[in-house]
Amino acid sequence: MTQQLHNEYEQDYIFDVVVIGGGHAASEAALACARTGHKTCMLILNLESIGLLACNPSIGGTSKGHLVREIDALGGQMGIEADKSLIQLRMLNQSKGAAVQSLRAQIDKNRYHTNMKSTLEHTPNLRLRQAEAVELIVENKKIIGVKTLFGQIYYAKAVIVATGVYLKSHIIIGDIIQKQGPSGFASAEHLSDSINKIGHNTRRFKTGTPPRVNGKSIDYSKLEIQNGEPWYAFSVMSESVEYDRAPCYLGYTNARTHQIIRENIHLAPMYSGLIEGIGARYCPAIEDKVMRFKDKERHQFFLEPEGLDTVEVYLQGLSTSLPLDIQEKIIRSIEGLENAQIMRDAYAIEYECIDPLTLKPTLESKIIDGLYFAGQINGSSGYEEAAAQGLMAGINASLKLRGKEPLVLRRDQAYIGVLIDDLTTKGTNEPYRMMTSRAEFRLHLRQDNADLRLTQIGYDVGLATKERYQKYLDKLEQIQKLNSLLDKTFSPKIINPLLNKPLKSGITLKELFKRDDLSLSQIAQLDELKDFSYDVIRQVSLDARYEGYIARMKRSIEEAQKLEEFKLPEDLNYNKLKGLRIEARQKLQKIRPLTLGQASRISGVNPADINVLLLYIKTKK
Repeated sequence: MTQQLHNEYEQDYIFDVVVIGGGHAASEAALACARTGHKTCMLILNLESIGLLACNPSIGGTSKGHLVREIDALGGQMGIEADKSLIQLRMLNQSKGAAVQSLRAQIDKNRYHTNMKSTLEHTPNLRLRQAEAVELIVENKKIIGVKTLFGQIYYAKAVIVATGVYLKSHIIIGDIIQKQGPSGFASAEHLSDSINKIGHNTRRFKTGTPPRVNGKSIDYSKLEIQNGEPWYAFSVMSESVEYDRAPCYLGYTNARTHQIIRENIHLAPMYSGLIEGIGARYCPAIEDKVMRFKDKERHQFFLEPEGLDTVEVYLQGLSTSLPLDIQEKIIRSIEGLENAQIMRDAYAIEYECIDPLTLKPTLESKIIDGLYFAGQINGSSGYEEAAAQGLMAGINASLKLRGKEPLVLRRDQAYIGVLIDDLTTKGTNEPYRMMTSRAEFRLHLRQDNADLRLTQIGYDVGLATKERYQKYLDKLEQIQKLNSLLDKTFSPKIINPLLNKPLKSGITLKELFKRDDLSLSQIAQLDELKDFSYDVIRQVSLDARYEGYIARMKRSIEEAQKLEEFKLPEDLNYNKLKGLRIEARQKLQKIRPLTLGQASRISGVNPADINVLLLYIKTKK
């Protein structure tokens, strides 16, 4: 360490890990490192931005609920804090199969921030420091520390950059641009220069947020109420949750709304050319939806409470960056919002991020040893995607410091594996959002079995606690006991009172689980099942119902795993490998896959190229 230390207080500036940021990725990364015994420091632009729900006041949703359950199973914090901050809980896609059903919760955003900040403050080995990181200090291609705006240097063996959307962020409303981060917080104006200097070239992405209005100025009688529902919690560590503390509402735009937008579309920064960053495909602004879907008579949106101690209401689905007077006209053209009072304006935000193809599947830089990136700086979008990456970056930084093998979750193991593999193998040219359709093994990766898939892994890496692990073992034991009863036959006398059409002969428990004319709650009332939790009954019933599909999927997983067993040397020079096509050679040289399986998922690498690599590996062996 050649840099001069801070003399009298030098130990205050020497850490195992420094995490830059305070959002969802940074929080999970810092907790993972500190909880596994590493002296960790979080450098945060503003302590009040810790765990900030800068956009929608919700956690979970389609596929995102899967991520939260997986984060929890590994020993992460997001699910626990979400449960403690719940306003309302719903299960999305109930009319569809179990694979795509996802928990979504309305969250009290102030309580979530306060709870997460308190958790971080009371975690041993973790120090919080409000400071702006401006430079990554590198020696011989290895990270050694971080320099702040006022010249302080924090030394570390590993650094995790999880800066969210704050790097050179600009807020854009109409023709006004402000150098500012989300929710009025300051932007980070210097760190991206250092990131570019070490070889991770940045680019600009864009996202946005809708207005917040005063709930007292809304006429809810003209809107459709959306109540919460009793479901299991995000975290297996939560004994119970209050699932419906306040309602949400559903509203619709109309012809007048669309007319206002069309008449003023030339004032939208997206159409005037003022916005340069690439926006999220699956979260368009309302002006983009109106112009893109011209035949659609109305667009739905949701009115979601920001918290239990505030009147602010979030208008989910009405993101815009139009001028303020137009925003007001749009809102007041909608039934129920005729007298709505805006409390916070909608805006677009541009920010800098890196190309995730420059990262290993561990989220460590391919350029600088010991440097990790996690969250929206990797081109992803969403709290849950960020938290998942932060957790994995923290776990892998910890494993590296302990001299252990890294953890790379496969696509058949977790949605987290799909997320990180997509980013580091395929890359992204727009803000990446997790979706169930991205997971080819989604029937196996249900949110209800996340603890069964990942708790053992979380315990092995030292993050899942003994209490969590014991819950996992207890559930496994209950599942095994219930599985042993699947072939038990029930007489018509016992079952017929539950059925509209009586049976003439006995029926097994497995066959009962597969019937559509019986609800699971009805089956759970059988005396033989009274000692089993509803969670376990649901788990076994789903496995029984989909056993044929699951068996076929397991065969596909086994085939995919064979390719993952073939390791590729990290220093392999693909330019000198004969038989590869030019495009494949270029892509492989850039991405440098760790396994043959990863190589097979690279765009531009075809089966013939994989055969060349397979022959090379076998020859070397």
